[in-house]
Amino acid sequence: MSNGKDAAPPLWLYDFISPFSYLLLEQHDQWPGVPFELTPISLYGLYRHWGQRPGYEVPQRRIFTFRYALFRAEQLGIPFKMPPAHPFDSTKALLLATAAQGDLACTRAIFRFIWREGRDPSTDEGFADLCQYAGVPDGERLIALEETKAQLQRNGEEAIRLGIFGVPTFRFNDQLFWGEDALPMVLYCARTPNWLESKEVKRISTLPFGDMP
Repeated sequence: MSNGKDAAPPLWLYDFISPFSYLLLEQHDQWPGVPFELTPISLYGLYRHWGQRPGYEVPQRRIFTFRYALFRAEQLGIPFKMPPAHPFDSTKALLLATAAQGDLACTRAIFRFIWREGRDPSTDEGFADLCQYAGVPDGERLIALEETKAQLQRNGEEAIRLGIFGVPTFRFNDQLFWGEDALPMVLYCARTPNWLESKEVKRISTLPFGDMP
């Protein structure tokens, strides 16, 4: 890693159900100047694999998460409007983005439909409106293709193989950077890749488990 170059294509993995994925993509002009592959995955698939409990099932965490997303949006000057209910089924939106093959404009439009316009993409009416909003009038046909479904499945399987546990996540220089607030760390490591090879970073990265009560 000392040469600062990725050993594998840099990825940005996301799910439209995540407001923090939306906020991070809205800061795309601040990302490191490398061609990240925009990769849609199912957050629920990660939860199932790793045995995690969705945060929205914990009442006070749910409230804090929504408040913090709004706070971050206001601090960043990013328009933000929650969809009418959360969680919602993001499958159709993920399939539409998969069919778009990582197109930035389409991905951004889908996020904005949900988190700027405050719309639900899971209903028949909502998805039809989303397809028009994103400029993909044949979206229903595209998401029904077996190859589209298979590609989204492959995305999820590859994410698990890479150890992805949440979204949004950058995979850069074979390392994972999770969360909207990890952008400064991504930028720092892009400029100073040897930091991840420092003695203390290596020590805490292999810290043993202690005893739990």
